[in-house]
Amino acid sequence: MKTADRSSSPYEQQLSDFRLTYSKAGSITSIVLVLAGFGLDYFTYPERLLEFTLMRVLVVLLTLGILRVLFTDFGRVQVRSLTMLWLLLPQIMIAVMIHQTDGAQSIYFVGLHLALYAVGIILPITFFEGIGFGALTLLLYIVACALHPDIGDNVPRMITNSLFILFSAGASAVCTWFNEKARLRLFQLQHEVSEKNASLREINATLAEVKGQLLQREKMAAIGTLSAGLLHELNNPVNYSLMAINMGLTSPATESDAMLKESLVDAREGMQRIQNIVTDLKTFAYQKPGQDGLRLFLLENAVRSALRLAGHELKGVEVEVDMPQDTHVMGDEPAIIGVLINLFSNAAHAMQAAKRDKPRIEVRLAPCAERLCVSVRDNGMGIAPENMERVFEPFFTTRDVGAGLGLGLSVSYGIVQRHGGTLAVESEQGSWTEFTFDLPRPTPP
Repeated sequence: MKTADRSSSPYEQQLSDFRLTYSKAGSITSIVLVLAGFGLDYFTYPERLLEFTLMRVLVVLLTLGILRVLFTDFGRVQVRSLTMLWLLLPQIMIAVMIHQTDGAQSIYFVGLHLALYAVGIILPITFFEGIGFGALTLLLYIVACALHPDIGDNVPRMITNSLFILFSAGASAVCTWFNEKARLRLFQLQHEVSEKNASLREINATLAEVKGQLLQREKMAAIGTLSAGLLHELNNPVNYSLMAINMGLTSPATESDAMLKESLVDAREGMQRIQNIVTDLKTFAYQKPGQDGLRLFLLENAVRSALRLAGHELKGVEVEVDMPQDTHVMGDEPAIIGVLINLFSNAAHAMQAAKRDKPRIEVRLAPCAERLCVSVRDNGMGIAPENMERVFEPFFTTRDVGAGLGLGLSVSYGIVQRHGGTLAVESEQGSWTEFTFDLPRPTPP
């Protein structure tokens, strides 16, 4: 058999463990059978009972010594040689008994056949080891018979028995051949099943992640559709209120009452702020079906909308925005606002956890080649090195249970990737974290 077919390390490791286990079990079985042969000695050659008993005890002791070595590291490495050694000990003993009794006429030659069949059927030896064991067994038998005084009258019987031993050795070798092929095929099947199981686990994990993202998007879509209707209804009374306030400001009575005028101005500013929030929410939450996802918009407006919508989380946080004069980009404005809100929210939580005296977020927009690069940097607690590679994994979060699903950054990553960019992160634990991404700019006419 070609050894190249089974040269892989995992197969060799499994085969080594297999051989070691069977060698231990086989050596114990050999000890039991050698001792059981005491009955054969007693009834067949009682005059040699003491001599044969001593031989059997010697073989048992030697086999026990080999068994003890098999439990060591040396035994694990040399298991093949040690197995062949304890296999040959009974064969040598039987050959001596054949020589000491009737030579070619001795009934003990049956024991040689028993060992050959047991080795071929049970023990995990190789094809060439099986041939070698059969050849040595045949050689031991021929030598035992040839040295017997009555060899002259028993040559035909010796040849006949030798042929039977040769047949048994051949059958044993064939068994080892097919056993070895079967072991190799079994290992290949186990390896294939293991690989397929690993692949299925990865597929299931991916499907679970995709399912989570789809559920989140469906929820956001449903919330967006509902919010669009509610915001439209909310905008109507806001407009009515603004009209009433403006009419009040034009009244002559207002001009003569400074306190009333100041109150109406404050009310107008409040209603205008509500109007801006409603407009931002409508931009973020609603997009008409079938509308092109990549449209021209001003990124500076998206940044301002995101800051207003995340304003409740950014209370007490100094936000510095640095942007070029032209911030036109191509993209899905509501989705980009969502990305920015998520980055601002994460930054706010990080700074809150770090308990900074002067929490600060720096937003930078800068041209880079044919795209516009965006960076959001905070002076929060940073990200631990062991978590850097997991930041964008779905459902991964360092927040307390119930404080977040861990989907924000993974969804944001997918949105930026859909725009042909990459959402990246850099951080220094205990000092700062910076997220960056880029968006396509409109192609000049």
